Amino acid sequence: MKTPYRFMISAVASAGLAACGDDNKTETDAEFRAEITAGMQSSITAELNNLIQAAKDLQTAAPTHAWDVSVAADASALVTMKAAWQRTRVAYEHVEGATAPIFPDLDATMDARYEDFVEGGPDDNVFDAEGVTGMHGIERILFAADIRPEVIAREQEHLPTSYTAASYPTSDADAVSFKTVLVQKLIDDATSLRDQWTPQQIDIDFAFGGLVGLMNEQGEKVDLAATGEEESRYANLTMFDLRNNLDGTKKIYDLFRPWIQSKANGATPDAAVEAKLSALTTLYATIPGDSIPDVPSTWSALNPSAADLMTSFGTLWKAVRDDVDETKDGSVVFEMNLISTDVLDLKQPTE
Repeated sequence: MKTPYRFMISAVASAGLAACGDDNKTETDAEFRAEITAGMQSSITAELNNLIQAAKDLQTAAPTHAWDVSVAADASALVTMKAAWQRTRVAYEHVEGATAPIFPDLDATMDARYEDFVEGGPDDNVFDAEGVTGMHGIERILFAADIRPEVIAREQEHLPTSYTAASYPTSDADAVSFKTVLVQKLIDDATSLRDQWTPQQIDIDFAFGGLVGLMNEQGEKVDLAATGEEESRYANLTMFDLRNNLDGTKKIYDLFRPWIQSKANGATPDAAVEAKLSALTTLYATIPGDSIPDVPSTWSALNPSAADLMTSFGTLWKAVRDDVDETKDGSVVFEMNLISTDVLDLKQPTE
């Protein structure tokens, strides 16, 4: 995750007190925290196991000779590898909101974008475990033949001294390195993240802040898609990422809901968050395929025209932007910030 986790102080009041258990005994904050920790431990460990297995499946399918997709066996292997790579994305988009704030170094090696890796110079060997790594380093190789011309042009323009063209392995040595070094690093990093994801390491306060970060990243993904700078730009699967990112947000947020609803002032912001997340899910379901809708040629993020806002991309952009506006009462980010500070009184990142 690249978006910083920010909070704002707000005030709200609403009525109601939830009781838990057959004996109508109200749970303590400590008990709610323990239940959330256990739920996060179980859910996220399962997702990380899925990520590791998907990466291993990708590795198994990878040929140990130079790739020639005109050959049926290599073409079939590429299809299998692409499908396995997409499964790594599903798993990671489901967990990054909770894990990235706690393990930022692993988030960087597994999920940083190409430009983040090559700030200091070119990646001379794209198939090793140095320089560009992680899911997007692998993506750039797997989808080398599918990259949109505008993505290539933008990278060449903005990374003039560090850009290296994407390609399949053209030698047996490169193919072996891709399989046993680059993909293995993703397996190793994901395994390290899973093994460190213990109850002792789970910080409930920062994990909730990660949900705010995930929603902010929804806005970032849509903004960057307009200029071909989004995360899964090589596979052209921005909507796929957005849907899984939102699904991950909802799954983690659901773990907090009983605690939120137990608070006298929790019902109103919780209902607002649920309504907005549901509305975004419905909107995403109306967009066909896994790619972002076509961006109007006249698009301006600073001052979009009324006509452009009526397009599929404009409708998506406005809905997401509204929901990540931390100053807008009723937005997901506004209400989550309010829940963090005024309802649950969570520790803030600077504390």
